[in-house]
Amino acid sequence: MSTNKGPSSKDFENKLDLLIKRFKEQKGIIDSYVKREREWKKDKVLHRKELNRLERLLKKVTND
Repeated sequence: MSTNKGPSSKDFENKLDLLIKRFKEQKGIIDSYVKREREWKKDKVLHRKELNRLERLLKKVTND
């Protein structure tokens, strides 16, 4: 009679569930970072446009 000393299918299921849980946590962290990065870049572009507009206005006012 042979005894099975290897990991059982239940062990594999538990490990797979743990990996899926970790993946979802990491995905959430990455998604949050990407969202903040996109917002930062959008704000940076808007601020740069506003700065350019104000610089042109200042140049116009000082040249008159």
